[in-house]
Amino acid sequence: MILFVQILCIILAVLLVILVILQQGKGSDLGSAFGGGSSNSMFGALGPSNLLGRLTWIVGSLFLILAMTQAVLLKNLNTQDNLNFPEQEIVLEEKTLIQNGVIIDGTGRKPKKESILIDNCSIKATGKDADKLADSNDVIKIDASGKTIMPGLIDAHIHVTFDEPSSNDELFFHRREALSAIIAAYNAKKVLYAGVTGFCDPDSLHSIGVDLRDAIKSGYVEGPRMSVGGNALLTSVGGTAGRLIPDEGLRGYAKIVQNKDEIVTEVRRQIKNGVDWIKIHVTGLIPNQKEEGEISVWSFEELKLVCDLAHDLGTPVVGHVRNAKGVKDCIKAGMDMILHATFMDEEAIDLVCETKTPIVPTFTFQANLADFGEAIGASEDYRQIFKKEIDDNAEIFKKIHDAGVPLLCGTESGFSITPYGEWHYRELEVFIKDIGMTNLEAITCATKNAAKSIKMENKVGTIEKGMLADILVVDGDPLKDITVLGDKTKLSHIFLNGKEIKREEEIKDITPPQGWRLSPYSDGILTQELAKK
Repeated sequence: MILFVQILCIILAVLLVILVILQQGKGSDLGSAFGGGSSNSMFGALGPSNLLGRLTWIVGSLFLILAMTQAVLLKNLNTQDNLNFPEQEIVLEEKTLIQNGVIIDGTGRKPKKESILIDNCSIKATGKDADKLADSNDVIKIDASGKTIMPGLIDAHIHVTFDEPSSNDELFFHRREALSAIIAAYNAKKVLYAGVTGFCDPDSLHSIGVDLRDAIKSGYVEGPRMSVGGNALLTSVGGTAGRLIPDEGLRGYAKIVQNKDEIVTEVRRQIKNGVDWIKIHVTGLIPNQKEEGEISVWSFEELKLVCDLAHDLGTPVVGHVRNAKGVKDCIKAGMDMILHATFMDEEAIDLVCETKTPIVPTFTFQANLADFGEAIGASEDYRQIFKKEIDDNAEIFKKIHDAGVPLLCGTESGFSITPYGEWHYRELEVFIKDIGMTNLEAITCATKNAAKSIKMENKVGTIEKGMLADILVVDGDPLKDITVLGDKTKLSHIFLNGKEIKREEEIKDITPPQGWRLSPYSDGILTQELAKK
């Protein structure tokens, strides 16, 4: 284009010069506006003496200057292209039609057999509109006959940086920062290959979560969508790790804050560093505890300070809570989501139902210990304690679910009891078996409702026109058997952001780095009496 303009300007300049010569030949003087006929004037010295000739000369000169400028620009652009700017690759949009499958759209509506058209990263159309558009365009077609099409699972409670510790001692004292980041990236892929296209990690070791989220978004690491917190805020009373939590400073996932100034400083620091959530350990365990569940270790005023400050900076707050007082204080303080929320009394239930605060019960850990604890050596007493927590709270969650409170599926994957990629369907099973939900209701809790935990409601979690295409094609019917979602061999296709995840290689088992796991001398105490046996 620049070369064409350059040639055109040169031609016009030559024509105008010819016109000037013809005008000079006439020898007419049309006035003295530009110095008259005096050869001493500026224009008399540099160009023709009549007015029309002068104007023609000026225009011709401008065209000539423009042509020279274009030539310089063309030369510079060619040089820059060769040095810095490779030719831009043309990216063709990819369209995929998934047809003949039964769609569970995540909204709770009745399933129906129809097609879905994926265009680039989103759902372009469903039903007859999808079929019509696909007929007029070249598309990749997937036959989902006999299969279920549904939104990707969203796990509302994962700890992707913990790497499956068997104790708090291992978690706090056996995790190196750089190695934790590398292993977390490996584990994120495990989660994705299990059909989880998004998850919330409310707190992490060494604030790795923010960097892992950004690495996934940038394409350096393959993994699900993430929303993350930084270090969980704890008071010096602690959380669930007892005396392993120090009176100040950092320990593992925990940042201990002792007063209002420290609270303000830490909340601002985390938000500056890019967290999606501020997490508070609202309740904890202490020696010789008398009450059921956990005790409140934050005052209402402290909770209100965190919520007000975080909200002023556009960041939501999530709390770990396992007692009635903590639930009530959190809701009154304006907390946006609550993890566990067990042991609620009637006042707490009423507040939750009034505000419709999203709740993530996170029963998978307890259910696995209760049902399968014997396989990993857990005592019968220990198993019964965790089973009782589910039994004592299931009816409460059924009540608030029936009242319209959004329950979200979260598995607390990241511990030895809940390893990555294994149990992401399990919370749905607990919701069905213990809370009394239908399979369709439980799927909504793991898709549409759980999208709240990654701050992407109305963008993911349902199969509707305009939503981002995070989709599973399941070889089976989860409305008949929810555990099919836990069988990775039944996940025929996984789409994230409209692109199919290529699971060409199975994720292999690894040998943990030296010092990464606990290495006890023994499982018991070697007394003389025991030795004689």
